[in-house]
Amino acid sequence: MYGGHGRQVVLRAVGHGCSPAGPASLGQSPLGPTPLGGPLARMASSMALAEQARQLFESTVGAVLPGPLLQRALSLDPDSGELKVRDRSFQLRQNLYLVGFGKAVLGMAAAAEELLGQHLVQGVISVPKGIRAAMEHAGKQEMLLKPHSRIQVFEGAEDNLPDRDALRAALAIRQLAEGLTADDLLLVLISGGGSALLPAPIPPVTLEEKQTLTKLLAARGATIQELNTIRKALSQLKGGGLAQAAYPAQVVSLILSDVVGDPVEVIASGPTVASIHSVQDCLYILNRYGLRTALPRSVKTVLARADSDPHGPHTCGHVLNVILGSNALALAEAQKQAEALGYRAVVLSTAIQGDVKSVAQFYGLLARVAGAHLALPGAGASVQEDERLYELAADLQLPDLQLKEALEAVVGAPGPVCLLAGGEPTVRLQGSGKGGRNQELALRVGVELGQWPLGTVDVLFLSGGTDGQDGPTEAAGAWVRPELTSQAAAEGLDVATFLAHNDSHTFFCRFQGGAHLLHTGLTGTNVTDAHFLFLHPQ
Repeated sequence: MYGGHGRQVVLRAVGHGCSPAGPASLGQSPLGPTPLGGPLARMASSMALAEQARQLFESTVGAVLPGPLLQRALSLDPDSGELKVRDRSFQLRQNLYLVGFGKAVLGMAAAAEELLGQHLVQGVISVPKGIRAAMEHAGKQEMLLKPHSRIQVFEGAEDNLPDRDALRAALAIRQLAEGLTADDLLLVLISGGGSALLPAPIPPVTLEEKQTLTKLLAARGATIQELNTIRKALSQLKGGGLAQAAYPAQVVSLILSDVVGDPVEVIASGPTVASIHSVQDCLYILNRYGLRTALPRSVKTVLARADSDPHGPHTCGHVLNVILGSNALALAEAQKQAEALGYRAVVLSTAIQGDVKSVAQFYGLLARVAGAHLALPGAGASVQEDERLYELAADLQLPDLQLKEALEAVVGAPGPVCLLAGGEPTVRLQGSGKGGRNQELALRVGVELGQWPLGTVDVLFLSGGTDGQDGPTEAAGAWVRPELTSQAAAEGLDVATFLAHNDSHTFFCRFQGGAHLLHTGLTGTNVTDAHFLFLHPQ
């Protein structure tokens, strides 16, 4: 089961179902890097590194909380009613409407209503099931709407999968948009998870048929771009459909990006961006994953009716799309905080993509090569290892990878190093286990770390989803060290068996009592995943 994807982050899980019972019992670890010695000192160092990883993840998520981001993007003159969004101005006079969909939209809507409430006529938002209760339980009042809000809230898409509740929300959003006039302004709040929360299939396609097709594509390794191309072709609201429904009203979309590279046409399947994809693009994708011949009759009907023109207005000239926050913004804050903890910190990439196995191999060998430079300054890893690392990097085809710069920083580092990255690897499902891409990546990296001699360098790797939910689990991700495989074997756990069944969450629940799981609860934001590789010379 792999799903779509003043805070406290908990690294230790106890009790039934691997749910956290309280803060991690990590003690008062020092904030700076910790020297290592014998077994007890090494254990203390492990806990200190885990604590630092927790702090860093907390800072990463905190940098992209929706309320502050939205407040920085919008400016309202209370006297004139003029709303400024970046370099554009809009006149408000009780003509403002609001719709939204995504994991971060509840907090975005609360911030928007706080700022613009006097001009807001009506709003409808679609948010994850249980998020209001989770925010209330966590004491995050700033993420909640006021009791007499003019914004109607629908909760749905449990485990990030479209459902009937999300469909009802989508139809309510469409109805609001279709009733607008040229005098109105529609504020659209979009974040990761928006696709699942805005399902409105084109008849005769049913929600179940569209969902089944999406699941099949995801299970065969389709990228988020490929999934969204199919979703847009079969949707009334995606691929510019919402913008078309709202025309002739002015539309301002405020977007928290959960997609590598921040392409507005891909985030939540681009409901306010005219689609550039044709039916032929869809057929190519379906052929690639061997699904074209298995399509339901309804899907064939919709694709046959469509032509190669984009959905909605050809230019969407009445729309302003603004990116509020992204993985790059989150990692910039992580870099700053890592440096404050005493690390030489480098952002490797904000566009980590590709098969999770290949990504894990890359991180494992990166730890080996970078660790060799740290352990023996001036010596480094073997030429073969260096060459293999660059080959793995080339295979991943990461457009912004700063590998050379990162290794140069390691060579010149006077002490410990933290390599930072973000993105969204792909898991090809082989079994029916429970997990998510962050836990599977962490488990695979743990295996890789155990295969390389790391010498006198202490290593920790963490992978976490900034939304706080990794697949259909209560964990955001996990952290690992090179001893993982041997320690698991001592507990009677065969890592290879868990990986063969895509059962990473079950593994981490059983391994050391769940101590390596990262628990945050729903964070109220979503800018893909964060990966941290700590390298600490002994």
